[in-house]
Amino acid sequence: MATNYEYDTVLSDDIQEPKMYKVILLNDNYSTMDFVIEVLMKIFRKSLQDASQIMLNIHNNGQETCGIYTHEIAQTKVAQVKTMARTNNFPLKAIIEED
Repeated sequence: MATNYEYDTVLSDDIQEPKMYKVILLNDNYSTMDFVIEVLMKIFRKSLQDASQIMLNIHNNGQETCGIYTHEIAQTKVAQVKTMARTNNFPLKAIIEED
């Protein structure tokens, strides 16, 4: 038994990729290197080696990108950094920039 179905065709040109945003950690003179590494490992799921390298880049350059995400996920990561920093009495800050 043959059945005819009508489908709305979505062309690949109609689909737009979401904008991506960088989450950047900023250097400060109070957050310990160990704490920054812990943040990178827990929030950004970096390995110890990657977290250590990113931490050094933050320390030496004043800031470093920790990941690139959709806007909602980037906002969540920034909020997680803020919460973890406040809980541990550190002024560590993260910002979002469009990629």
